[in-house]
Amino acid sequence: MAIQTVATEDHHPTAWYTEMKQREKNTFWACFGGWVLDAMDVQIYSFVIGTIIAAFAIKPGEAGFIATATLFTSAFGGWIAGAVADRIGRVRTLQITIIWFAFFTFLCGFAQNYTQLLIFRALMGLGFGGEWAAAAVLIGEVIRPEHRGKAVGTMQSGWAIGWGIAAILATLFFTILPPESAWRWLFWVGITPALLVFFIRRRVDEPAVFEKTQDNLDRAGKKANFLEIFSPAMIKTTILTCVLTTGAQGGYYAVTTWLPQFLRTERKLTVMGTGGYLAVIIIGSFIGYLVSAWLNDKIGRRANFILFAVCNIITVFIYTQIPVDNTVMLFLGFPLGFFVSGIFSGMGPILTELFPTRMRGSGQGFAYNFGRGAASFAPTLVGLLSAKLPLGQSIGVYALIAYGLLITAALLLPETKGRVLTADAGQ
Repeated sequence: MAIQTVATEDHHPTAWYTEMKQREKNTFWACFGGWVLDAMDVQIYSFVIGTIIAAFAIKPGEAGFIATATLFTSAFGGWIAGAVADRIGRVRTLQITIIWFAFFTFLCGFAQNYTQLLIFRALMGLGFGGEWAAAAVLIGEVIRPEHRGKAVGTMQSGWAIGWGIAAILATLFFTILPPESAWRWLFWVGITPALLVFFIRRRVDEPAVFEKTQDNLDRAGKKANFLEIFSPAMIKTTILTCVLTTGAQGGYYAVTTWLPQFLRTERKLTVMGTGGYLAVIIIGSFIGYLVSAWLNDKIGRRANFILFAVCNIITVFIYTQIPVDNTVMLFLGFPLGFFVSGIFSGMGPILTELFPTRMRGSGQGFAYNFGRGAASFAPTLVGLLSAKLPLGQSIGVYALIAYGLLITAALLLPETKGRVLTADAGQ
């Protein structure tokens, strides 16, 4: 069957939102809010690494391994949640994953030693990976083809907001509380995302294309099979999307997990100074998400990935390798955040469009979170390499490798801009 696409010249930044019905807007805000709060809970750790190292008397490599464990388990969480979403629905799965990651973030605040914190963060990762899988496929199926890139990319911008909230809370708590209790309060605040579930339960419905596919499968006496993404017809798509997401997330986590520590140790900034530098990066990230979201529908998914990857390689190199004064470093934070985060705006749209409806949750959840799992080794490897090289150089090495992988995958994948999502026949 031929793949349907929609051609349009209407790329107004807000048209996708104004044309939606209220239930569709509710879906957008539920997914957006979930991603904001997911980001807040995940990024909290980057602001307490130094304190954790001192509190539990551990080495940087061990601290990096906690971040690695969180990302690694998220790979399984995303795949599981995606498969579950193909069975019980996108909305119910979204609720379960939000409660899960909020609860285990809360437990992190009670950790009494390194092992306990490692276990709690690893369990939190299951919900972290699952939330994106459920939310991205949900909003991707609701939005019309010509605006999917803008809408899903805008949802992705919620990560910058969650990151900003984590930065503000970290600055506040470490200012008014002693370090030994400040890091615990940051994790305890992580229970708040669970409140979003009450909104989702009352105001968000399943996408029509998913319900139609479920009806067709039921009539045929079949169920969604999460292993179908490895079938001969889909294996190439699955492999290439895994490489694509590994590249984007490997570069991202190599940079953002260790960036606060880099600013403290190599740039000799105070906590407030680090907060100022991170504020510029976070603002750049937010704008990068939105611009990339618009470009995805304007120039296409593949061209946008390659553009942002090349710019990332250049920016990360300059930011971490070239000695500049603090004023120049401050301004460089904007393009760093813009490109390192903005590249993710195309992930949700292209993964939604590459997998059929009956396996979309499984394919999208596995591919995106395989990338997280593979990229989860970046924080640990950066920490270990920093014992031999300066931390900035360690970050740069892994960023270069990661974005090279992404460019390769983007060149080998088909363009999916404007692809119409259809219900599967079920035979």
